[in-house]
Parts: sequence; C-alpha cells; structure tokens
Amino acid sequence: MNDTQHIQSVLKGKKLYLLDMDGTLYLGSRLFVHSLAFLQAIRDSGGSYLFLTNNSSKGTATYVEKLNSMGIPARHGDFFTSTDAAVAYLRANEPRKLIYTLGTASFREHLRQEGFNITDRLEEGIDCLLMGYDTELNYQKLIDATKLLNRGVAYLATNPDWVCPTEYGYIPDCGSIAQALEHATGRLPLFLGKPQPQIAQLAMQKAGARPEETVLIGDRIYTDIACGKAAGVTTVLVFSGETTRETWQQSDIKPELAVQGVEDLLPALQP
Repeated sequence: MNDTQHIQSVLKGKKLYLLDMDGTLYLGSRLFVHSLAFLQAIRDSGGSYLFLTNNSSKGTATYVEKLNSMGIPARHGDFFTSTDAAVAYLRANEPRKLIYTLGTASFREHLRQEGFNITDRLEEGIDCLLMGYDTELNYQKLIDATKLLNRGVAYLATNPDWVCPTEYGYIPDCGSIAQALEHATGRLPLFLGKPQPQIAQLAMQKAGARPEETVLIGDRIYTDIACGKAAGVTTVLVFSGETTRETWQQSDIKPELAVQGVEDLLPALQP
C-alpha cells in the first residue's frame, strides 16, 4: 500500500506522534506484536509521543497502570482523553453550572477533582447533561437522561464512537448511547472529543509542537483521522482496529497514509 520511501517522506520532520491506543497499539488487553518496537523507534529517532483516547470510561491512572502492565512506559502526563477535552470546554463555557453526569464512577470522580459541580441524580437546577462512555450503564440512567433532555438542558458528550473494540468483538460506545437517547428525545449532543480538534491542539500545546511537526495515528476515520484533519496535522490510518480497507476506500476523509498497522511504519523510522 505504501513503500518505505513514501512513508519516510510523509513522516519527515515529524517530532510529535499523537497515538490512539485501543485498536492502534493494542486490542482490549492484547498488545500488538510490534507496538513496543514502534514506540522505541519514535524515541530513537528523536521524536516523542502522547496518547489520545476517546474512551472516557476510565481515569488516566487506570491507563497508566494498563500500559505499564503491557510494558509500555507511560506517566500521567502522557495522556489526553475525551474527558480532558470536556473539562476544557466546561471550564470555558459552563464553569458554575450543575452538571448531570451520565458515565462511570471514574468519569464522575475526574470531573469532581477538576472542581465541577456534578450529580448523578435528578435534582432541581440541573443546567447541563454531560455523557461519557458509560460501561456501568443501566436503564434508570437512560430514563433520567431522557427526562433531563425533555426539559431542554444543555447536552454534551465526550465522543461519538459507535463501538469500542475488544478482543471478543465490538461493544456499544458513547455514540450508540447517544443514538438511543436521540430516538427517545430527538436530541443529539455536542461531542467534545475526537473528531473535534481541541484534544489534538491541547496535546500539541503541551508538547510545544506545531501542526506541521505532528502526526496523528489511529484506527477510525470518523474520529481519529477527522480530528487530525481538523487540527491541521498529518494523519495515518491503521487497519488493526475498527476501519476496514473497504470503509477507507469509500470514505471522503483521506489520511496521508493508510497501513495495516504500526509495524508498517517501523522501517521508515529506523536509521
């Protein structure tokens, strides 16, 4: 699909690699064979990387523990999640409002630690519903969310992903939950994670990198690649997760590179 010389020309001058995780470096709890070598090659070439994920069901500490258990060196500051994007948006737009959170306990705790006034119960005075990828979802939460949306509260969500890949197949993600609520209320949220560019922009700001020095690598066209395009960075699509070659060929969103997996980038990074 891409020869080494072409890949080298695309990656030339790149200093920052923004990496999706699930479906790109691993699948569920299974680390892809060449992921560690790929990360080492980035470091050996003088580059750096940060992890970008739309998965808001887990806190950063959980990701640090998971990646370290796989042998991937990672610290708290190496991650930007869709929850971080939500925090940035809320801080700028809804800093003092009472926010109903439809999400996991970890998601709520992250927001609470950031100083927001949140609840997971129906109360008077709720101004906003913020939905994450809720792996602890139950029907009562959907009923409560429907009541709030019918009241007309502001409606935000961390990410539009339809499914989350696992080693045993796909499971419903935040976008699928949003679709269920749309059928009940006719309302869709403002999504804050990928494909919105802010999460990539926050990562570049932290790393001190310019868009022309940055590449975003992920397995989903409609979130990862669309985010990179919106942020003005080079994009690489991998077929190790959700997107198939057929989907890629039919999509109007085209990455600069499309490869089977990160192993195809290794020769271009090695001296």
